[in-house]
Amino acid sequence: MRIDMPPRKPRGESIIPMINVVFLLLIFFLLTAQISQPTPFPLTPPESASDVRAEDRDVLFISARGELAWNEAEGEAVWTAIAAHGGEAPVEIRADAATPAHTLAEHLARLRTIRTGGARLVVSRG
Repeated sequence: MRIDMPPRKPRGESIIPMINVVFLLLIFFLLTAQISQPTPFPLTPPESASDVRAEDRDVLFISARGELAWNEAEGEAVWTAIAAHGGEAPVEIRADAATPAHTLAEHLARLRTIRTGGARLVVSRG
């Protein structure tokens, strides 16, 4: 007597290729993402109605108490680091909203003697 085997159920589609694509996309986005530089101290930027986005380059940070930071330099060493860096690109300044205007003006005047590229004050959209 011959007994026939029951027909096999068709296998579903494998999800392995989809998982591979998802991981490739994840790796792509991680490698192409631009990671912003952390602020050396807490800042609340002043507000503005402008739509221009800030770029993450070398940024001069100014705290509400007038503390300075530029890349790895802090305090008065910032001015030496900026002078050594050179370049004609404008310096981006991220100052706290509570920074007194006269302090910001003093730093801008000192920056003008070191670099000729000007400065851009980074603000939040208000």
